[in-house]
Amino acid sequence: MSANSPSVSDQPPVGSPRSGFRIPKVPFWVQIVAGLVLGGLLGWIAGPNGQDVGWLVTTLDKIGSIFIQLLKLAVAPLVFFAILVSITNLRKVNNAARLATRTLLWFMITSLIAVVIGLVIGLLTNPGAGTGLTPKDGKLPEHKGSWIDFLTGIVPTDIITPFTELNVLQIVFMAAVAGVAVLKIGDAAQPILTLSESVLKLLQTALWWVIKLSPLGTVGLIGYAVATYGWNLISKYGTFTADIYIGCALVMFGVYPLLLAFVAKLNPVQFFKGAWPAIQLAFISRSSVGTMPLTQKVTERLGVPKDYTSFAVPFGATTKMDGCAAIYPSIAAIFVAQIFDVQMGIKEYILIAFVSVVGSAATAGLTGATVMLTLTLSTLGLPMEGVGLLLAIDPILDMMRTATNVAGQALIPVIVAAREKILDKEAYDSASASPVDDARVVPVAA
Repeated sequence: MSANSPSVSDQPPVGSPRSGFRIPKVPFWVQIVAGLVLGGLLGWIAGPNGQDVGWLVTTLDKIGSIFIQLLKLAVAPLVFFAILVSITNLRKVNNAARLATRTLLWFMITSLIAVVIGLVIGLLTNPGAGTGLTPKDGKLPEHKGSWIDFLTGIVPTDIITPFTELNVLQIVFMAAVAGVAVLKIGDAAQPILTLSESVLKLLQTALWWVIKLSPLGTVGLIGYAVATYGWNLISKYGTFTADIYIGCALVMFGVYPLLLAFVAKLNPVQFFKGAWPAIQLAFISRSSVGTMPLTQKVTERLGVPKDYTSFAVPFGATTKMDGCAAIYPSIAAIFVAQIFDVQMGIKEYILIAFVSVVGSAATAGLTGATVMLTLTLSTLGLPMEGVGLLLAIDPILDMMRTATNVAGQALIPVIVAAREKILDKEAYDSASASPVDDARVVPVAA
């Protein structure tokens, strides 16, 4: 072998970039779609329409349940530290009080628009008619919600129970009190704030790993839903299911783009390019809080300042629920009233709008909207058994509701930032890459 000839050790290993071969990188959205298709196929094989394979149903259930449990594992501490840190971060933002007020105002405006759309759809389609369901098909919910429960339930009886029972509303209350106290104390509370920021980064890092498991979780969740419910149940609730999906789609792809175009003077297509990773994860996970780190990251990538994002997104993840707290309860109330043959008038429709705008914090960013529905029904004096009629179909509805929630949680900070002229337009116009696909992305820092 001559001195100029390459040695074996000089040769590039097979599969290295120098060898000209690289394993193609599969975009995150493609992984999610593949999970949806595979989950639907396995669910069809395992379910009542297929071969009724018991072990496969159990496997799909376990995969989906473990994924959701991993998301929920960090929910309580994540909400506490995210709210605490976000409140303290407002001190770094110019016109913090103005931004907070404008954020809350736009939350209420979009919720009101969403509930009106829900009411119109419900009144036009009569979702409770022709279902074959009767009052005897309903059952009382295990947990009810009333205005007294809602107001008195905000303040916890101790500091441990809200975390063990995952009462997000009480956790938000304690975090808000702690955040305001830290601001009041000032420099003496800096060690607590530093620790809180470190814990939040740790939680976000762990949750980011869980988010990357979403395609696998998708297979389990979708597969189990199809295997368990099939198409027979959906056909029974066909009009109601279609109403929820159409209502959410009108808000997400109709109202939101109009607000972006005419209120914020922004290109709506760019918003969905940037926010889509969070929207699709919300659809699968059915958890606004579980999606919160990704929602915060995509909102930053859309050009919203980090200090404002770290307040607006956690705040929205626990209170901004256009799908669960506006569209769903409005259509569901009409559905229940028709099943139980209860007449509603203009007063009841106004009450529905009031409950949806003011009581949305009761949904607390977790999967399902039972508390919000019972709150609405109890306010209207409708039978609580109506909740039982809707529980069977709830997981299928919750996917679209949560996707709408998260889209709104990313939308409002963008609109407020644009109107306050603090939005980075260049970042907004170039926001298209998925944060999950980008290996360089680190978890959101508060």
